[in-house]
Order: sequence, then C-alpha cells, then structure tokens
Amino acid sequence: MFRKGKEMRKNKILFILTSLILILSAIASIAGLLSYHVPSNLTFTSITGESVKIFGYGLYKNDSVSIATQGIASDFMTLFLVVPLTLVVLIRSKRSSIKSGILLTGLLGYFFYTYTSYVFLWNYNTLFLVYVALMSLSFYAFLISFLTIDQEGLLNSISDAFPTKRIAGFMLALALMVSLLWLGKIVPSLFSSVPPIGLEHYTTLVIQALDLGFVIPASVIAAILLLRKNALGYLLGSVLMVKYIALLMTISAMFIFMLIQDSGASWIEGSVFLGFTAVCIYIFSIMLKHIKPTESPNRIIER
Repeated sequence: MFRKGKEMRKNKILFILTSLILILSAIASIAGLLSYHVPSNLTFTSITGESVKIFGYGLYKNDSVSIATQGIASDFMTLFLVVPLTLVVLIRSKRSSIKSGILLTGLLGYFFYTYTSYVFLWNYNTLFLVYVALMSLSFYAFLISFLTIDQEGLLNSISDAFPTKRIAGFMLALALMVSLLWLGKIVPSLFSSVPPIGLEHYTTLVIQALDLGFVIPASVIAAILLLRKNALGYLLGSVLMVKYIALLMTISAMFIFMLIQDSGASWIEGSVFLGFTAVCIYIFSIMLKHIKPTESPNRIIER
C-alpha cells in the first residue's frame, strides 16, 4: 500500500514536470520562430581570427547565421512535432503501458539534450532563464520517468523473436559514425592553429561534447547490455532510440533550413542524417513490434 502511494506521488510529479516542459518549450519555440528573417550582412571577427556571419535579428540576433538557423529549425520541430507527440504520450501514459513509458522517457531525453545545448551554446538572450528551467525540469522528469519503468515487466514482455543482435549492431554503428564525424572535425584542429569547423565565435563545441561525452557512451553501454539480454539494456536501448528519432528529425530539419538560408550546410551530411532517421524509425518500429502490450503497474499517472 505504501509502495503504491509512493509510485502515485512520483507519477503526479512526473505529470506536473512534463506539463511545465510542454508549456515552456512551446513559449520558447514560438519566440524562436518569430526570429525567422533574412540574415543580415553583419560580420564578426572571432578571437581565433575567423570571420563569422551574424544573424542580426530577433531572439538569435547575436548568434551566427548557422546557429540561428539551426535554432529556428529546432524550434519548428519542437513546436509542431515533439510537443504534440509528448502531449499525446503523456495522456496515454495513464493506461500503464510500458510502450508509452518508453516513448515519454525518450521524448524527455530529447528536451533535456535540446535545452542543455541552448543553455551552453546559444548566445545569451532574454529566454536564458527559460532555457535553464527547461534543462532542469527535463533532467528530473527524465530521471523520474526512467526509474519508474518496470524493468522486469519490460523484460517479461520482450518477444523471443526480438532482434537483439541487429539492434545492438545498429546502435554501435551509429555511435561509431557520429564519433568519426565529430572527431574528424576536432582532431585536425588539435595539430594546427586553425579552429575546428563550426566553432565560429563560440567558446567550445557543445554539441560534440554532449554526443561524445554522453550519447555515444550510452549507446555503447546499451548495445553491450542488449547483447547480454539485460533488462536495463532493453530499456536504455528503447529510450535512446526514441531520442535518436526526435533528434535526427530535428537535425534533418536544420539542414533543410540551412540549405534554404545558404548557411554552409552540406547535402552529403544532410542526406546521411535523413538516411539514419529513416533507419532509426524502422528499427524502433521493429522494437515496438516485439514488445508485448503488458501493463506496467508503475506507469499510472494520476491527475
């Protein structure tokens, strides 16, 4: 009885945190989209001597054209895809579905990753405290959501035909590809006086740090645990796959916006991310297919 009451309190907190995330992210996204404008002709010489084109308009006026364009694309996808999807999943979570729990946790991981990058990469603007609040709320919501998923229940719901090796192999391949992509930009700059591509007038490579420091190691750990058929591996792998899909779709939108703005985007990189987005969606659909619709007693969200 005590345990049930404790779980209900956790789920109420999760519902409140997620609701606040949806409201604040919608506000932040709308403010960002209002910044959409033809870039200015302003240029800025960075401390490394690089000439950087500055966006010069709206919320992202002090950011480079490249980062501002990425921000606007991210705001677009967050407002019109991730927020509505999270709302639907949050409402369905009261049905105690393990699948809904996985989806919600993965989407919360997307919010945490996105607004952590906004806090540490984007130039200071009037929404700084909103970004900090979103980073904090999404971190604790993700943590609570992850911990309240019944791992044993998930393990028992996994079909015997679950393609463990195929999914683990894909996650390792994705981790390797992203590692090579970022290291290919970083390593050459370590042996020359030329700054890495994408640094512009910023102080460090935030996205690359998040990927190399957190996302890639998590992918490798999940793949190893999956191969061992560990319950945590199935949970972490499923959650990461949701996060991958949401993030890769956003990155694909970023490349489209950057190509429209002629912000130095590469068709090759854009095509790679679009391809991996399609593969991730396919892989995740297979994963869901092999998770039986077992009810999890820890996924009841009371309002």
